[in-house]
Order: sequence, then structure tokens, then C-alpha cells
Amino acid sequence: MQSNFIPYKNSSIHYCLYGKGVQFVFCFHGYGGNAESFAFLEERLGEDYTLAAIDLPFHGQTEWNDGLNFEPAELVEIIKQIKAIIQPNSPSTDQKITLLGYSMGGRVALHLLQIIPEALRRVVLIAPDGLHKSLWYAFSTQTWLGNKVFRRAMHKPARFFWVLKMAERYKLVHASIVKVTHYYMDDATKRSELYKRWTTMRRFKPNLGLLKKIIPQNKIAVRFLFGKYDNIILSEKSVIFKDDENIEINIIEAGHRLMQEKYSGEITRLFY
Repeated sequence: MQSNFIPYKNSSIHYCLYGKGVQFVFCFHGYGGNAESFAFLEERLGEDYTLAAIDLPFHGQTEWNDGLNFEPAELVEIIKQIKAIIQPNSPSTDQKITLLGYSMGGRVALHLLQIIPEALRRVVLIAPDGLHKSLWYAFSTQTWLGNKVFRRAMHKPARFFWVLKMAERYKLVHASIVKVTHYYMDDATKRSELYKRWTTMRRFKPNLGLLKKIIPQNKIAVRFLFGKYDNIILSEKSVIFKDDENIEINIIEAGHRLMQEKYSGEITRLFY
């Protein structure tokens, strides 16, 4: 593994490199994760691929100093910079790349698929966010009023917890969702991180109708992997893509936490 930084505007972007293959994979971690989430794939993919895993804003070792907004076009520029560093002055810098995204990183990969399809060879999506619209997420990150309410709830969460408790009592939300919510919101520091991370990444919002047209037009291989018992990202949300011959949907006996060594075999198969 190599750990590196590149300057970008007022920020410092951290990324890790795994493997020595001639094909490039850009990796995007889930919420609260980091570039090291992909280290276990080096042994299986490293001969054929070079994996560049990026710490997204307010994650890992990236120092983000450019406000609470991260545009997809900015990530495209960061990818170009890293790609040029990996193999400068080489014809292979123009070759198509593969994207690997897990959970929140899956939403990032889906949006990149939407805006730079001509640059992509394959997209591997592990329990990806972005396949359905969350009314709360849309309200809290896409509207001025919602973001104000969201910020207040992160500072004074008592009322929010009461609403969550009522929703669980009347079975409006699954118990696993409640558990995850408490994990990220019981601590003041984690609540602050949640607000900054959600708000900063709000521009990554894939248009599934547009993607249905883009994928076959560009003949991009898209591979989904879901956990059968995942109550956070539901596999049935991918049904919109089921009739596309470029797309393969895989479901395994697992929950949401798929980025683990024990699932490396299932993940590796998606690259070949």
C-alpha cells in the first residue's frame, strides 16, 4: 500500500494505492469509512489492477477546507490528477477506468457513471446508496429549510430521538435503522460529522432514468452486489435495471457490511 496526498484548492486530498496492475480502479468508501477499507482487495486484484482509494471530504486523512459543498466535477478533476500521478506521460493515462463504490461511495460512483460514461470500462457497486430517494435526506440536504432543521437537530437532538422512538414503536422504521441512527447520533462529535458529511456530499444524486439510457448506450459493465439481509440498502431497489444485458445483480447471504475479507471472493468475481 502507498499513502499519498494531493493539494486541491484549499484542501489536501488523501488516497491510498493498492496493487500494480495496468487497469485502474477508483474506489469510494461508505459513510464513516476511509481509503483503507479496500486494503483487503489488494491480494486478489493487485496483479491485474491498481486500486486508487480516495478519502472523501471529512473522512479519513483528507483535510477538506472548501466549505460544505463538494461538486461531482471536483471529484472528476481529483481523479484526473491522481491518474496522471500514477503513470505520468504514459498512453495508459487515457485508458478507461473502473469504479468501485460501497454504500455512500456507491452513490458517488453512480453519479460519476452519469457524467463521465465515456471514461468508464466497468462499475462495481457494493450495497450502493442512491437507488431510492429518502425524503428525510432530500429535505435535510437539498432545501434551505430542511438543512436548517437538520443542523438544529444535530445540536439539540432530543425531539428527533422522540420522533424516532415513536416511529419504531409504530413500526414505521426497521429496528436496524434505529440502531444505526443511534450509533451516529448519540455522540455530539458524531452528530457534527454527520451534518458536515451529509451536507457536503449532497450534490451526488444519480438520476436513475438517465442511467438506464446511458449504460446500454455506452455498453458499460455494471455489477451490483447486495446482502440478502441488508435492511439499509434493499436489493429490490435495483429492479429498474433488471432488463439491461450490461447489468448483473448479485445477492449473497449477508447484511450491509459487505466490504470485508470474508466476502472478497464474491467482490473479486465482479471484476472479471
